This record gives sequence, C-alpha cells and structure tokens, in this order.
Amino acid sequence: MGPGDLSQVLAPLPRQMDARLLVGSETFDDAGVFRLSDDLALVQTVDFFAPIVDDPYAFGQIAAANALSDVYAMGGEPLTALCIAGFPTSRLPLSVLTEILRGAQDKVREAGAVVAGGHTVVDDEPKFGLAVTGRADPRRLLTNAAAVPGDVLVLTKPLGTGILTTAAKQGTLDDHTQRIMIASMSRLNAQASRAALAAGATCGTDITGFGLLGHISHIARASNVTVRVSLARVPLLPRARELAEQGVSTGGAERNEAYLEQRVDWGPAGDVDRTLLVDPQTSGGLLVALPRAAVAEYLSRVEGATEIGAVEPRSSLDIIVS
Repeated sequence: MGPGDLSQVLAPLPRQMDARLLVGSETFDDAGVFRLSDDLALVQTVDFFAPIVDDPYAFGQIAAANALSDVYAMGGEPLTALCIAGFPTSRLPLSVLTEILRGAQDKVREAGAVVAGGHTVVDDEPKFGLAVTGRADPRRLLTNAAAVPGDVLVLTKPLGTGILTTAAKQGTLDDHTQRIMIASMSRLNAQASRAALAAGATCGTDITGFGLLGHISHIARASNVTVRVSLARVPLLPRARELAEQGVSTGGAERNEAYLEQRVDWGPAGDVDRTLLVDPQTSGGLLVALPRAAVAEYLSRVEGATEIGAVEPRSSLDIIVS
C-alpha cells in the first residue's frame, strides 16, 4: 500500500478527539503517542511482513528491528513487544518459526526490552512482526510535524534494501552484498534516536515502505514546509545503483513514484535516481531534522549519518530534488 492509498483508507474515518492522544494517524507518524502524565507517554506501534531473506533467524532480527524502529522514530524507548506470526504449518517445519522467534527475541533483548507474548495463526505463507510498546517524555518527542525552515536533514542508513532484497529473491545478489544488507536492516536505530533528542531535534521519522521521498513528503505536509534533497549526497548500499540500472525494482516503488509525481520537482533525477529515491525500505535509517548548529555533533555521534538536504519555507511542492 502506497502513501496515496493510505490517505484514501483513512480519509473517511472520523478523527479521534482525546487530549491524551498526542500523536495519532493524521500526520502519518510512525507510532501513536498517548500521554499518561506530564512527563510520561506510551508509544505504540505494530508492523509485520512476509520474509525478505531466506535465513529465518535473520528474518526475525530484521522484523524486530523494523518494528522497534517506529518507537525510536518518535524519540521513545521500547519496553515490551508482542510477536505476531502467520505460519504455514503444513509446508514448513515448526523449527523455522522457532528460529524466527529466536532472532526477534535476541534483537528485542538488545534493545533493552522484553518479549511479553504474542499470537500465531495458520497462513498460506510466513508473516512475522511485532507490536511494540515504549515510553517517551511527551515534552521531547520526534514527529513529522515539527520541521522548520533552516533545519538540516540527516539520514542515518543508506538506501537500497528493496532493490537488493528483490535481487536476492531472483538469485542475482552476491553473498558479500547480502551480508552488508542484512547487517544494515538488523541494526537498531537506538543511538540515532537518543542522539537526536540530545541535539534538540523535534522532527524525525524512519524510512520504510514509502521510500525516502514518501516519508519526506509526510514531513513536508505535516510541517507545512518544502524539503530540498541533494541527490549526490543520498547514501546507497553497495550495488543498489548497479542493480537499479539493470532494471531491478519493486511494485512498491512504482506506487510510491506515482503518488509523488505531482508533489516533487525531480530536477536532475533520472529514471534510476527516481527508482532509488522511492525504493521501499525495510528497517531503514532515521531521517532527522536538526538545527544547523547541531549537525556536526550529531554526525560525529551516529555512525553512517549523512547530511542529505534542508528544510525551506513552503512552496507549491513537497520536495525539490537538486
């Protein structure tokens, strides 16, 4: 489902009016935030998907990191997780599910949280994910709606997981690149989130299924700004451009690009650039809007973080690629 589809699904629903719900679905943020007191809020999210790698333990780790990332993207700290699984018991041994759960449990433990249970149903294909509950200070959140002109955009992981996982399914991805891809998707966004709060950031998101530009468009609309992206600065995983040049892409990328067509000044971006900028990511990095004075320190504290653009006053478009 692309960002346009999501807008259509949510549009007919009445808006929930409760002063305790600090962040709901209106701004397409990564998780819901519910205030319990002046200094404590719950952060809640859920995410699951079909396997994108063959190794079940790695799949469990990636799925857990992906779900935990939504809490980090709000400036929260994960506390508990519930596993959600669909599994074809007639086609695969239960040991495969055990390995998926083991991978997820190890990643949740790494995050300092605990798996508190879960639910499993019989399905035609494996699906797995987590519902995660975290905590945050309601006065120190990261949201889509807090970018201001003059902020600098920093991305903490390279792009390309959609393209690379597609190539892996096609049997055309070498083992070395696949290991780099899995390591990137398995890496928690914990340090990136903590460093953002320490730097005084109030705007952030993680890059997942809507691709880099899809998630930037959410920030642009929620914050009523325009975002300029420097094409040459956007970091890529090894072989992502090469495979895109060979025509490797996903249906999700096509939907993302179609939705963004009238919202973006594509500038110098050619077809391959577009494919990379809208490539759906799994467990991608954080995208943080920082005051210019805080950028150098943030880059020094977060491995792999890269300055990729800036926030400008609102024009008629969400994004300008330059």
